[in-house]
Amino acid sequence: MRLCRVRLWASSSNDYHLLMKTTTRCSSTNHPARLWRGFTLIELLVVIAIIAILAALLLPSLTRAKMKAQGIQCMNNHRQLCIAWRMYTDDNADKLIYSSGASTAYNANVPSWCSGTMDYDGNNRSNWDPTFDIMRSPMWPYCGNNYAIFRCPGDRSYVINGGVQKLRLRSMVMNIWLGGLNGGTTGIIPMDPYILYLKYSQLVKPGADRIFVFIDEREDANSWANFCTDMEGYSPPNPGSYKMYDIPASYHAKAGGLSFADGHSELHKWVDPRTTVPIVEHGNIWDGRNGPGSPNNKDVAWLQDHATRPK
Repeated sequence: MRLCRVRLWASSSNDYHLLMKTTTRCSSTNHPARLWRGFTLIELLVVIAIIAILAALLLPSLTRAKMKAQGIQCMNNHRQLCIAWRMYTDDNADKLIYSSGASTAYNANVPSWCSGTMDYDGNNRSNWDPTFDIMRSPMWPYCGNNYAIFRCPGDRSYVINGGVQKLRLRSMVMNIWLGGLNGGTTGIIPMDPYILYLKYSQLVKPGADRIFVFIDEREDANSWANFCTDMEGYSPPNPGSYKMYDIPASYHAKAGGLSFADGHSELHKWVDPRTTVPIVEHGNIWDGRNGPGSPNNKDVAWLQDHATRPK
C-alpha cells in the first residue's frame, strides 16, 4: 500500500474536507502486496558450493586426526600386549613364550602365544571367534579380558560368516626370533647363525629396547601368528641379497606399530615403496612360502637390526 504525501494549504473548511478525501483516496490506492519469495536456484547453488569448499578444507584435517587417534590406540594395544608377554615371562622362570607352535592348530601342551591362522574364510573361527584361539592363549590371563588389543584399529579386514560381516580379530604377530617355532628353528629360513631367544635374560645382546616383540602385519600377508624376518645379507653385510619374507603393515601414513622387549611401543615409518605397496583386499600379496627378493631395501635392514643378532 502506498501513502501519498501531499502538502496542501486549506483555505476553508470545504477545502479541508476535499484535501482529506484526496489523501484518503491516494492512501487507499490498492497495490498488490510484495509476497515473500524463496531462494533462487543460483543462490542455492552458491550455498552448496560454499559448503562443499568448507568440507574440502576440513576433510584432510579430520582424516589426519582420525589417523593420529588410530596410531595412538595402536601403540596402546601394542604396549598392553607386550606387558602381558612380559608378565607371562616373569611367571615362567624367565622362559619366553613361543612365537608359534609347529602348526597353527591349538595345542594345550605347546606354550605358543597364539594359535590359528588368518585368512578370508568365514568358516574359519580363528578369524572372528575370540574363544577359539585368543582366549586359549597362555598370555590371555594377563590381557585384562580384552581381545581388542590383538588388532591394530587401522586393520579393517573382515570375513563374512552367516551373512554377517565380522572384523578379523588379529593383526599383530610375534617376532619369530623370540621362542621360534615350538622352541626351535623354522626350517624355512637359515636361523642357526643367529640367536634364537628362549629366555628374557638373553636379550642383553643387544638390549631389550633393541628387539621388537610384536609388529602389525599387512592384512594381505597375515596368516600364522609369527613374523619371520629373513636375516640373509645382515652379517656379513650384503644388501643385495635382502628378502622381505613377512611384510609389515603401514596403516598409519606408511608407518606401522611395534612393541619392544623393554615394554615401549612406537610407530615406525617405512621408507621403501616396496614395503608399502597397495593392499590386495580379500587376497594375498604372496603365497606365504617364498619370500620375494627386496635388494637394498632399507626397511629389511631395519627389521633385521631389530629382530636378532649373530651368535
